[in-house]
Amino acid sequence: MPFLAPTSLAALIESSISARSSLLGRATHAQIIKTLLTPFPSFLSNHLINMYSKLDLPNSAQLVLSLTPSRSVVTWTALIAGSVQNGHFVSSLIHFSHMLRENVHPNDFTFPCLFKASAYLRMPFVGKQVHAIAVKDGQIVDVFVGSSAFDMYCKTGLREEARKVFDEMPERNLVTWNAYISNAVLDGQPRNGVEAFIEFLRVGGKPDSITFCAFLNACSDASYLELGQQLHGFVIRIGFEADVSVSNGLIDFYGKCWEIGSSEMVFEGMGRRNDVSWCSLLAAHVQNDEDEKACMVFLQAREEGVEPTDFMLSSVVSASAGLSGHELGRSVHALAVKACVEGNIFVGSAIVDMYGKCGNINDAEQALHEMPERNLITWNAMIGGYAHQGHAAMALALLEEMMSGGNEVVPNYVTLVCVLSACSRAGAVKLGLEIFDSMRARYGIEPGVEHYACVVDLLGRAGMVERAYGFIKEMPIQPTTSVWGALLGACRVYGKPELGKIAADNLFELDPKDSGNHVVLSNLFAATGRWEEATLVRKEMKDVGIKKDAGCSWISVKNAVHVFQAKDTSHERNSEIQAMLAKLRRDMNEAGYVPDTNFALYDLQEEEKISEVWYHSEKIALAYGLIAIPPGVPIRITKNLRICGDCHSAIKFISGIVGREIIVRDNNRFHQFRDGQCSCGDYW
Repeated sequence: MPFLAPTSLAALIESSISARSSLLGRATHAQIIKTLLTPFPSFLSNHLINMYSKLDLPNSAQLVLSLTPSRSVVTWTALIAGSVQNGHFVSSLIHFSHMLRENVHPNDFTFPCLFKASAYLRMPFVGKQVHAIAVKDGQIVDVFVGSSAFDMYCKTGLREEARKVFDEMPERNLVTWNAYISNAVLDGQPRNGVEAFIEFLRVGGKPDSITFCAFLNACSDASYLELGQQLHGFVIRIGFEADVSVSNGLIDFYGKCWEIGSSEMVFEGMGRRNDVSWCSLLAAHVQNDEDEKACMVFLQAREEGVEPTDFMLSSVVSASAGLSGHELGRSVHALAVKACVEGNIFVGSAIVDMYGKCGNINDAEQALHEMPERNLITWNAMIGGYAHQGHAAMALALLEEMMSGGNEVVPNYVTLVCVLSACSRAGAVKLGLEIFDSMRARYGIEPGVEHYACVVDLLGRAGMVERAYGFIKEMPIQPTTSVWGALLGACRVYGKPELGKIAADNLFELDPKDSGNHVVLSNLFAATGRWEEATLVRKEMKDVGIKKDAGCSWISVKNAVHVFQAKDTSHERNSEIQAMLAKLRRDMNEAGYVPDTNFALYDLQEEEKISEVWYHSEKIALAYGLIAIPPGVPIRITKNLRICGDCHSAIKFISGIVGREIIVRDNNRFHQFRDGQCSCGDYW
């Protein structure tokens, strides 16, 4: 390398930082040593320290520092800034203390770095000391120093100090206002963020994309739909709709406010999209329970060459879980492994949750054990998977494992809901009641309405319907639809029409438009032979305009979803389905199957009732699965309502006759049928 002037050498050092090339930086350093006298100019030492710090080579940076006889505030600030940039926050504060020992005073570039380090370390007492030095040196009046102090107090939870710093700032710039609005949202005070934005506009501030996104976050957190829509209009008026970040924020805002159509409109109107755009739309569909559309968005993104991110993969895995899409979930899991993000705690937790919700406990357990780290969401996902299967002992064992050993994760409200649900579905009455009674003392969790609903369901499933009603009357909190719904379901199973009428009346008062409650009451009356009352309930539904949700079952075969309703004959392979149903009926009759005509919900002759229950949607879906899915492969069926008692009994027979594993996920739990038995132990 020919001889270069010091300024050219400094430019080369800066180029090595831009290129993130330590090789170029070290070569330039070697040239400086070779061609210049020692000690060489102090500004070159500053450049070298800055370069080594920013490239995360702290030992080299400190070596140059030790060889620099004249160390100025620029020298020390370069070292401190590089340490903060690379996450060495403790080191940055140690460097600052050494700097003070040399009687070098910090400047307006040093203080923001120190405040950032204090914030990330959650050390407000250090931040206060830095603040005192800034006040003493007269630097606190600088807008960047003041903004950094304000941000530090916000991030360390000192709201009063933050507000005081903000009020005392002689000047506030865009960064200051953005920090105020963003921190208000993060602090759970979206209204303050909205008010700050309005004040910012009132004093003549000109927002940027960060301001708009922070305001949209405030609106979505507080469900201020109209305010967000007004901002959307303002964004269009001032020409910011072309900003990708703002459009992404609008997609997210509308999705969280249940305006998914508006999210799609913003997405379609974008001239340029990035991976965050696709992630935002995908997540919006998941949040709005449109899991099928979420999966379609993911497939479309892949077709357009969008590389999957950890957030995108965790979202689409959640969508697969919502659809009970086991095969799609496995495919996305494979993609996560290929992208080397399956170890990400959010992706891993979503995979555990997906396998649990698809009834594949073995793969859920394997995914859990392969995760390098786990958080509370991960543990809850696995416990929830056991709850779906009714494995109470396994759920409780995992709870103990979570709280012991090297894990020591504290259970939360959701954890206990999952454990109690597992007890309920397993019929473990004594165990469930013991856990409920020990919630406050052992786990430090105040029972909520979901826990009470689990206990009502627990007692109701075990046939203790009157005891469940007595439990409701003694509840210290007002029963909700989930509590009364659990009682009504138990009354339906155990034929308690009078008590069922009480539960239904309370449900009608709380949620008069829910068709499901009316249908369950009508079915309860029908099952107990009270046909006039059953007909009256359905007539009342019709009179007030309540429509019953159609029951259906679906099954996935070769990446296509096939949906069936009761008495469905529309499938292209209907003749084969009917032939399979007829064969199954003959084989089952020979095996001793007796149809339960209590689940025929109309006043018909006995033969007509048998035909009525035989053509329920889950039986038709199963018949199609038997002709379309190769032998030995488990058949997975999903139903949008609870499986009826006759279908449950029939599928138990069929699993033994055909020698197949049949997994049915209804709107309440999983049923894993194998060799004539069900995993639920008939606590369906």
